[in-house]
Amino acid sequence: MEQTILVVDDEREIADLVEVYLKNEGFPVLKAYTAAEALEIIAQKELSLAILDVMLPDMDGFTLCQKIRESHLYPILMLSAKVEDMDKIMGLTLGADDYITKPFSPLELVARVKTQLRRYTRYNTADPREQERNEHDFRGLFICQDSHQCTLNGEDLTLTPIEFNILWYLCEHRGKVVSSEELFEAVWKEKYMDGNNTVMAHIARLREKMKEPSRKPKFIKTVWGVGYTIE
Repeated sequence: MEQTILVVDDEREIADLVEVYLKNEGFPVLKAYTAAEALEIIAQKELSLAILDVMLPDMDGFTLCQKIRESHLYPILMLSAKVEDMDKIMGLTLGADDYITKPFSPLELVARVKTQLRRYTRYNTADPREQERNEHDFRGLFICQDSHQCTLNGEDLTLTPIEFNILWYLCEHRGKVVSSEELFEAVWKEKYMDGNNTVMAHIARLREKMKEPSRKPKFIKTVWGVGYTIE
């Protein structure tokens, strides 16, 4: 079954760019440059996902998101040039599933779209509690314990079993700080000794494979003197 995506943005160049990248991945795309055009399409077409710009000429994207949520459950991804936390919180509170700020990488946008479609399809065909135990899927990172598959923004990450287990453990404890001692004993199943730099070396290799900048990593962050966390 085709998964048709609606792109709503009054900046035609951006709408066209997103269309090109989505079509390259095999997604049928419909475009609208105003909220009114979008609502006409929404009423007439069966959609799988909507990408909404926050700033539209006739209605803001948050209001449009609310109107969609009155009758549709498919994923909504918000686009905005604003980076303030309040904008993000408002979008997610009103029913958006994800949020990305301009300028953005088209490849990351496509990865976010795939993540939302995969999650929506999975949660509508299986027990989500079971899936949550076996997979983590957020901000372009997908890791599956059953298949030992890991992708970032749609690209496969070739990880050793140790690297995979480190990343999995951090994802399992997402939002919490995990000490080097806890991480070592959970992954290597051995007693941690002071001065052991094994965890640090493996984290560095993981970041390299994920193309993470060492000073401002997007995923694996160092909490100095405490440990590591994924947010």
